Amino acid sequence: MTESISLVEAFKQTKYQIAGNGKRNIQILKEAFEQIDGEQDSDIYGNGKVIEAFQEKMATYLGKESAVFFPSGTMAQQIAVRIWCDEKGVKKVAYHPLSHLEIHEEDGLKELHHIDTLLLGDEAGLIGLEDVLNLDQEIACLLLELPQREIGGQLPDYKTIVEISEYCKANGIRLHLDGARLFEILPYYQKSAAEVCSLFDSVYISFYKGIGGLAGAILAGDKEFTQQSKVWKRRHGGDLISLYPYIISANYYFDKRISKMEQYYENAIELAALFNSCPFIHTKPAVPVSNMFHVHITRPKAQLEAVLEEIYYKTGIGLTSYLKETNKSSASFEVSVGDQYNSIPKDKLQEVFQLLQVKLK
Repeated sequence: MTESISLVEAFKQTKYQIAGNGKRNIQILKEAFEQIDGEQDSDIYGNGKVIEAFQEKMATYLGKESAVFFPSGTMAQQIAVRIWCDEKGVKKVAYHPLSHLEIHEEDGLKELHHIDTLLLGDEAGLIGLEDVLNLDQEIACLLLELPQREIGGQLPDYKTIVEISEYCKANGIRLHLDGARLFEILPYYQKSAAEVCSLFDSVYISFYKGIGGLAGAILAGDKEFTQQSKVWKRRHGGDLISLYPYIISANYYFDKRISKMEQYYENAIELAALFNSCPFIHTKPAVPVSNMFHVHITRPKAQLEAVLEEIYYKTGIGLTSYLKETNKSSASFEVSVGDQYNSIPKDKLQEVFQLLQVKLK
């Protein structure tokens, strides 16, 4: 292996990777369409059997009256919050300091909708009941992300969510679920999607994360809410003439992988234990509560890159394609377990962690 090879290139050359469902290439779409009748009609501007049937299927799964398919979760969530703010006549929403809306959307909520945001709770922890009880400003909507991705996919206990839901209902606050990874947390809570979603006025789910679809999202709630969301979808330019490539792939991979979430969760626990067995490594959470967790290694980023590249070359197994520098002496990366983990021979996996233990001493 040459010294000039980058970590991402070394990762691409590995035979196995510990996370995800496989490469995001054109095959994702080809596989989803393999059994589709080419004469089937497409959807047209949000109407047609292909989109209506899928929306109804997802509404039933989530236990909601109605659902609307969106090309992106960013669009869906900004619209959900806008609807709730307009309903109450209060242009303010509360969410976690590391919410996707706050750190990944270029202030879309503020610039496009002129909605003020209240950052609730501590950046390193979860929003708790006390944070909600101590609200000192009027808000129209509280957004909860389950799991909280930017802090390792942590989750509050279910009782806390119930208590927050009850408080919001009693105080005229709409509760919205950022459920981008909703499917992945159900094994931990031992609840159905409908049970979790019953605590929320509106729900967003994604189809390209644990499910591994092409793209797209569902926004669900009561019929009045979703009807308004369709108007805003058109205003946002989300009513493409046809969305069927996203819908068909979402439906295909939902059916293929929704029953595997328990397996992904159990595999994540197993994998996190392997990381935690190594010196200078810990995962957050220590025991995963979904299929995802963060790996933190107390070694400088440049040193770690060299170690990982060598391990990839020797074992043919990739752990990550990137490292995020947390400070001068440590780095981290995210792991989301999917189909690929079970394809790795156990003896090869053990070899990786044996090498890590030696190289990090």
